Amino acid sequence: MESEQFRVTFTNRGAQVKSWVLKKYQNDRRQPLELVNAIAAPKYGYPFCLWTYDEALRARLSSALYEMKATDTASAGNQAERTISFDYAEGGLVVHKAFTFDLERSGKKGEGALGYVVGVDVSVSQNGTPVEALVAWPSGFGDQTVESSYSSAVDLWSTGERNWVGNLAVNRTAAGGIKGGATITGNMPLAGASDQYFAAVFLPDQPQDAAMVTLRNQIAIPKNLEKPDLAQTVNVNVIGAAAGNRLGRTTGRYFVGPKALEVLDRVHVTAGVGEQLGSDLEPLVDFGKILGWLAKGLFVALEWLHDHVLPNWGWAIVLMTVLINAVMLPLRFTGLKSMMKMQKVKPQMDAIQAKYKKYKPTDPRRTDMNKEIAELYKREGVNPVSGCLPMFLQMPVWIAFYTMLGIAIELRQAGWLWIHDLSSPDPYYALPILTVVTMVLLQLISPQPGGDPVQQKLMLVMMPLMFGYFSYRVASGLALYWVWSSVVGIIFQVWLNNSAFGREMRVSMAKRKK
Repeated sequence: MESEQFRVTFTNRGAQVKSWVLKKYQNDRRQPLELVNAIAAPKYGYPFCLWTYDEALRARLSSALYEMKATDTASAGNQAERTISFDYAEGGLVVHKAFTFDLERSGKKGEGALGYVVGVDVSVSQNGTPVEALVAWPSGFGDQTVESSYSSAVDLWSTGERNWVGNLAVNRTAAGGIKGGATITGNMPLAGASDQYFAAVFLPDQPQDAAMVTLRNQIAIPKNLEKPDLAQTVNVNVIGAAAGNRLGRTTGRYFVGPKALEVLDRVHVTAGVGEQLGSDLEPLVDFGKILGWLAKGLFVALEWLHDHVLPNWGWAIVLMTVLINAVMLPLRFTGLKSMMKMQKVKPQMDAIQAKYKKYKPTDPRRTDMNKEIAELYKREGVNPVSGCLPMFLQMPVWIAFYTMLGIAIELRQAGWLWIHDLSSPDPYYALPILTVVTMVLLQLISPQPGGDPVQQKLMLVMMPLMFGYFSYRVASGLALYWVWSSVVGIIFQVWLNNSAFGREMRVSMAKRKK
């Protein structure tokens, strides 16, 4: 079975999928991405196998030889469809499995979303009695190659409730919290498994009768993919899910594809009885609960810059960094002015502190010192907090950027200059080094507020090293943001130092030093 989006290979042994290739995505070797996990699937089951509570029946359903038939039809929208059906009957056991693919062919952005949706119709009966048999995606995904990619996998489902923006609320359980064989029931518009960038999610026709069984197994993978050694392996959890109708026949759709917003926005779910074509699948992308609105907003803005201004994700991040810093420029200017004023009043503040030095910290007269310092700040127009305000306001942006870069499939394997994948750390460590260098340079040319000189020198070293360590471990797209934030800061600081206000401060500092 083949379309513009995928190439799916079925086997009549178990009526399941042996290969599911996404043509528009690539693996680490720049080959079309195979979604079937080559290590886990032969051991724990292939996609679209059937899961039953009877282990012996489960094994029989996966090993039986089915009779296969393919039929092409035209859908209501005059689109071509192909249904591949499998039938098996022996000793009172009757099984029917049918999968319908949309053969839509469209190169326009987002319009191929239906190509990732597969219609499902499954029924199993034993001596005329319906058997609860759930359609499973049991063994993770083919893009999982290292330990971190396995740890990002989750089982997810919705109970039909809405979140604060009106989308379906999605529950997620990470690998460490999943108990293999646990059953979740209730009104369930969607249920399945996903990893960092891809998902296999069942969308039942009757959500009120749906059930999901969580699947968790272990495999050993090589520690070093470049030099695989069976003697040096690490155990990882393989997450999967089985979903369907707990009352018997299962009908619905399976979404198997990328967690790209332009795709997910076009795939709708049956949100409950009497509520057809409700929410879309956008909640599969976890932007976060607290700063999710900011992370999504940053991604939408970044995508617009990429699509309309700079057709490279790295340069789009650079441009977005400049724009964000331009928006924060007034705050930065206010903060730097306050820091320069702090330097100007430093001698007077030292004199006040020396005046009360003879009193113990618990002495009530110490409150007089604080009052005098506060009056000094007020008289000179100094706000000691404003110097930290720009850094404080950028923290949510950094967190949202970090979240967005970790889940945006558009940045997966996106290159920029020497970087081959903006969603992964810099393999040559150039960005971490540049992070340290630019932060040190920025601090050296920036005015320092009054305080202990030893602490100032310590911060001059520790802060850049800390951010350098972070950028060594995080996505290179975020490190790129940090570097260019410092570059923009250096340019602005040089301009401010050479302005009339900056020259005045330098004269004042020189006098104080003399």
